[in-house]
Amino acid sequence: MAGGQERILRGRIKSMQATKKITRAMELIAASRIVKAQQRVQAAVPYSEQITEVVKDLAAAGGSTDSPMLAGRDDVRTTCYVAITADRGLCGGYNAGIQRATEGEVKADVLAGKNYTIVPVGKKAEGYFRFRDYRLSTAFSGFSDQPSYEDARQIGEYVVELFTSGQVDRVELVYTRFVSAGSQEVVLRPLVPLSGETIVGGDGKAGSSDGSGGDYEFEPDPTTILDSLLPRYVEARVYAALLNAAASEHAFRQRAMKSATDNAEELIKSLSIVMNRARQDSITAEIMEIVGGAAALDDGGSDESYFDIGDGVFGDVAPQLHHAEHGESL
Repeated sequence: MAGGQERILRGRIKSMQATKKITRAMELIAASRIVKAQQRVQAAVPYSEQITEVVKDLAAAGGSTDSPMLAGRDDVRTTCYVAITADRGLCGGYNAGIQRATEGEVKADVLAGKNYTIVPVGKKAEGYFRFRDYRLSTAFSGFSDQPSYEDARQIGEYVVELFTSGQVDRVELVYTRFVSAGSQEVVLRPLVPLSGETIVGGDGKAGSSDGSGGDYEFEPDPTTILDSLLPRYVEARVYAALLNAAASEHAFRQRAMKSATDNAEELIKSLSIVMNRARQDSITAEIMEIVGGAAALDDGGSDESYFDIGDGVFGDVAPQLHHAEHGESL
């Protein structure tokens, strides 16, 4: 019994050691990718700053009066939520945070009697909301860990089309903003329509708002330029969100894999202690069996005088047989 238990424990220890190697490798890979993702986030900031400045200058020059993407709708009946998650798991609570935040907003809209639609970005968002029968629009996936500007352009064009065609009255981004390697937060950011507050906010640092943009001369008129520039601005905002989400995903995965590696190491130690105890019990049982057998042999050694004395087999009975031969009674 002890030997079988020892074999089972030894197999579990080998399995946990293999798991520990995998989680350790994933931890190191995620740690290396965090640096690259953070560099991409920082590299996108100058473009976001510059396009924000241009949009602010155009708005200050009067281009915001007739732009459909800057004019909000009085009656917001349908809201589109762009939920950005990962394509893979093993990243702790990263996906769950986005799913809960989006689900909370959707439930609030339903209670208020409003409609909604969800644009899932990432396989985890698509699978989660589709399984629960939420209203979904076109899904985008396959680039969560390394998004490109082309991916952001496709998403931006799609949500702008939803807004300009009147299918939705508002578009909001739900993603995880990367603060540092040890801090990330789930944020909900309005995307379309672009109000003044929306333009100033975002992941890219906004420039100064001293109103100097009104001194520029624009050709053609500011409204025409703004109408062609605002879709690019939306794409830049989506791209910044994708980059932040990718960096946050790697940070979550690095922490999750480190925790898994530590737990595997603790479990290996615990199983080793149990296996050693089972081995000691097995050795102790074998020693007790040997000692018991030796004691049994020692107790049986005193009976040998009755069977192996003299020339006959029954040594003690020989004198009595001798007397019987001479006519003496036994």
